[in-house]
Amino acid sequence: MSMVLVFDLDDTLYEERVYVESGLRAVAEFGERELGWNSESSFHFMVDILDHVGRGKIFDLWLKEFGRHSKGLTRKCVNIYRHHTPNLQLFNSAKELLPHLKEYPMYIVTDGHKLVQEKKVRALGIEMLFHHVYITHRYGVKNAKPSTYCFELIKKRENCSWEDIMYIGDNPSKDFVNLNGLGVKTVRVLTGGQRKMKAMAGYDAQFIIPDLTHFLALLEGLKYGEQTCEN
Repeated sequence: MSMVLVFDLDDTLYEERVYVESGLRAVAEFGERELGWNSESSFHFMVDILDHVGRGKIFDLWLKEFGRHSKGLTRKCVNIYRHHTPNLQLFNSAKELLPHLKEYPMYIVTDGHKLVQEKKVRALGIEMLFHHVYITHRYGVKNAKPSTYCFELIKKRENCSWEDIMYIGDNPSKDFVNLNGLGVKTVRVLTGGQRKMKAMAGYDAQFIIPDLTHFLALLEGLKYGEQTCEN
């Protein structure tokens, strides 16, 4: 049977940073519209927090900076972030690759807030390319990666063995570790924020490629037993 191809979403098919900045800009515009704060200054303030502190406390720190912090206002910012409509584009490599894979059953398995991930997929316009998009949080946070739960659903749906599945992702802290032990073929693309991460023993993918422009060659090599791209 054809190899079943399963893709991660964030930083594998598109650049997640673009989504994050899009959401921060939506919150900054809310700050100008409702609170009278300059949206450009707010946006750059939040991006600076993102770069130096991370995502977790951006809205709290922004509101504290302007003396308007409250749990209610923070929740409002989070809702604006999650409900905004982003303008996203696939990586050029993904845009070129996906039409060449029509002979393969294809799926997405992605972690994250249900509404957020749905909006990303819609913004990218890729639903029709995949048999199904599995958002792990729909099945409970405990079934987020590295859980293999959604992969088990794909295996049952395709009536295939683990060896017939290939997973393509970017994050070696969670994407590959449990799949490696099952016999799934795992591929890491060195794109996005995790591209320089050094994986712990057993956590990295079996195959590593710089980006998706190299994927067809890897797939063909595996098809004919020429595993020249193996890490």
